[in-house]
Amino acid sequence: MSQKILASLFAQKSWANRELFDVVAAITSTEHAAALHTAIRTLNHIYVVDRIFRAHLAGERHPYTATNTPETPELGELHFAVTETDLWFENYVTSIGDPALSQSLAFQFTDGDSGRMTREEMLFHVLTHGAYHRGNVGQILKGISVAPPRDLLTKFLHVREPSRRQA
Repeated sequence: MSQKILASLFAQKSWANRELFDVVAAITSTEHAAALHTAIRTLNHIYVVDRIFRAHLAGERHPYTATNTPETPELGELHFAVTETDLWFENYVTSIGDPALSQSLAFQFTDGDSGRMTREEMLFHVLTHGAYHRGNVGQILKGISVAPPRDLLTKFLHVREPSRRQA
């Protein structure tokens, strides 16, 4: 996968996260408290896994012993943290060279098992993992009659570059 497509996909991930957080923030917490809690837990899981793989890519230790935290963060606080992490990934993929993408890194999963993946595989995992769980949150929203945002790559590309709509 080229650095150019990775940069586009991480920009789309950031955009999709912003769209989803905006919709979730508009939910009345008293009316849909259980659904909102589940949605925030799922968004936090995405964030924690992103942070774990960010640490692997940076060769740093992370503080996580599981793929979610025991406590549920406040939505605004989580949105801020996710935005910062998304920006880190966007900067990372625009600054890393193609040879480094194929570099294989050893790491340890939160359950203690050893793992090894290339940087490119880790980045692709972050993308697909986030998309999968944003879909889970979308289903939660549908269950309470809230339309989830359409976080499709095609929509993102056309919103970012309206000239693509021209024949």
